[in-house]
Amino acid sequence: MAISFIITIFLIGFVGSFISGMLGIGGAIINFPMLLYIPVILGVGHFTAHEVSGITAIQVFFSTIGGVLVYRKGGFLNKKLIAYMGISILIGSFIGGFGSTHLPESGINIVYGILALIAVIMMFIPKKGIDTIPLDQVKFNKWLAALFAFIVGIGAGIVGAGGAFLLVPIMLTVLKIPTRMTIASSLAITLISSIGAVSGKISTGQVAILPSIIMVAASLIASPIGANLGKRVNPRVLQIIMGILIFVTAVKTWIGIL
Repeated sequence: MAISFIITIFLIGFVGSFISGMLGIGGAIINFPMLLYIPVILGVGHFTAHEVSGITAIQVFFSTIGGVLVYRKGGFLNKKLIAYMGISILIGSFIGGFGSTHLPESGINIVYGILALIAVIMMFIPKKGIDTIPLDQVKFNKWLAALFAFIVGIGAGIVGAGGAFLLVPIMLTVLKIPTRMTIASSLAITLISSIGAVSGKISTGQVAILPSIIMVAASLIASPIGANLGKRVNPRVLQIIMGILIFVTAVKTWIGIL
């Protein structure tokens, strides 16, 4: 394995995991297109969509661990929300991860593009007043939360994501969860989701071991750094960064598909 390849994969994992910790996402929405296109552009390697989805599933699992550890103090984790959405997304992500072997590469890319497009639309829906709600008074529709989590889990399992890039706008827009609680809780939910995705990918032989190890090393370093920064950044700024990020990756994905 060439040193240029190792450095490229590590940097991709570092950037994705840093943003993961800061914004409360698993990092797959960033890492999926970067792994698919950057190694090819630089001439250091090539991954199929199946391999990319397997690598990102592993990376998401470890990057979310680092983020959750940072947010575990301060009352940001909503345990009831995590329980309802976590169980549902775990079931959905295993179904998606296991069933992804029956999809062609173009199918996986299209699923990713559709998820990113939905997330873009939801991120730019106005979210007024949610950050004025005291964290200990947050209420939500638990069955609606569970249903959305299950649906997101299926799509996320297919592309090897934790699903947070869709969970975050759903939690902000539909469930009306304050931004910092959304970021912290989505990391925990994504961690649970990634267990199902990883299980499905490993059981169907879609995981490239060495690139996954490199991504994990980058995740363990970068995710806590991003999470610590995210705790100090204005919630509105975090929402804007998230919206721009999802928009750019969605456009790039659809250009590749079309």
